[in-house]
Amino acid sequence: MTINGCRLSEPAVICSLGDDRATLVDALATGRRGLVNSERYTPGRPLALGDVTTSLVTADDWPIELASRNNRLIATALKALGPQLDEVLSRYAPHRIAVVMGTSTSGISETEAAIARTGPGNDFDERYRYAHQELGAPAHFIRDHLGLAGPAWTISTACSSGARALSAARRLLRSGQADAVIAGGADTLCHLTVHGFDALGAVSDAPCQPFTAERRGINIGEAATLFIVTRDPDGIQLTGYGESSDAHHISAPAPDGVGAIAAIRQALDMAGRSPGDVDYLNLHGTATAHNDAMEALALHDVFGDHQPPASSTKALTGHTLGAAGALEAAFCWLALEHGFLPRHVHDQPLDDTLMPLSLVDAETTGQPRVAMSNAFAFGGNNAALILERSDV
Repeated sequence: MTINGCRLSEPAVICSLGDDRATLVDALATGRRGLVNSERYTPGRPLALGDVTTSLVTADDWPIELASRNNRLIATALKALGPQLDEVLSRYAPHRIAVVMGTSTSGISETEAAIARTGPGNDFDERYRYAHQELGAPAHFIRDHLGLAGPAWTISTACSSGARALSAARRLLRSGQADAVIAGGADTLCHLTVHGFDALGAVSDAPCQPFTAERRGINIGEAATLFIVTRDPDGIQLTGYGESSDAHHISAPAPDGVGAIAAIRQALDMAGRSPGDVDYLNLHGTATAHNDAMEALALHDVFGDHQPPASSTKALTGHTLGAAGALEAAFCWLALEHGFLPRHVHDQPLDDTLMPLSLVDAETTGQPRVAMSNAFAFGGNNAALILERSDV
C-alpha cells in the first residue's frame, strides 16, 4: 500500500511523565501515573494534577512580553528537538517553515500572578504584559525565537487544539504553502482551568478512572509537544485526519456521538483505511460520565464488535487540554516506533453499562502499525488522527 501522508518527526514531549523517550515509553507500557497530589490551586483540598517537573529553560534574558511559563515550556520542547530542528532550519529557507500550535489558555497564568501581586481591581504593575495571555502567543513565540518568516498561527478549539494543529500542518504542506511545519500544542496549569472545570463538576480529587462505573471526572495536567512535519516519505506518517463540529452544547458532547463518528470516519477515509486496519486507539477518555459514554457509543458505531486495543493515557498524564491532541499523537508515535500498546490504567471496575471497548491491560500485547488518536472538545469540536508506519 502506498502511503500518502506527511512525516512526523520524533516528537519533543514535556509532560508529567517525563521528557525523554525511554522514560515515556516505560511509563506508557507499564501504566505508571505521572499525577501528584497538590493544593497549589485549591488550598485545603488536594487535587491530583499532571504537573511538569522537568527543569525548564530560563527566561532571564528574554523580553518581558515573552517571559511566560507557557513559552518556557515550549522553548524546552524546542531544545529537545535537537538535531532534527537544526537539520530543518538548515534545509529550508525561513519563509518556507510554518508554525501551527494549539493551546487553550496560553500564558494566562502570568496574568493570574499579576493580579495576585497587585490585588483584584487594581492597576497592573510594570511586569504585566497582555501579550502573555494572547492565544496567538505560542506560535508567534516559536516563529520569533527561531527567526522564521512563514505562516504562524495558534488554534484554540479547547481539547482538540493540538490535534487540529497537526491537521493544519498537513494542509500547509499539501497546498505548497510550506516545506516544513513545526506543529503541536502547549498548555500550562493555571487557576482558570482548575477552577473552571471544577465549577462544571468535572474535576476528580483522586486520580481519574476513565470508563469505570465510579468515574468522577478529569485530572488537569500540563504539557508541551512539538513535531516537525514534512513531506518526507519515511518514518511515522500522518495519513488521515477528520474534523467536525456538532455544536450540541458549550461543554457537553452530543450524546449520540454524531460529531465524533463523523471525524473518525473522515480520518479513516482520508487514510484509505478500514476500521479493521486500526491496531491501536488512543481514546479521548476524560473520565467524565457523558464524554466516556459518548465515545464508547461512537466507537461501537464505527468498529462494531471488533474494537481495536485502546487506552486513555489521560489516566497517566491528566488532561492537558489544548496540548492533549498533540501529546496523545506523540504517544501513538512512540507506540508505533517501539511496537507496544500503551496501558489503560484503572483500579475500579469498568462501567458495564457502556458499549464494550477492548482496553489494554497487562496481558495485552501487540505491535501496532496503524494507530488512531481521538480528541473531542467543548463546543462539539471533534478531531481524529491516523498515524502509521511507512513500512506498513
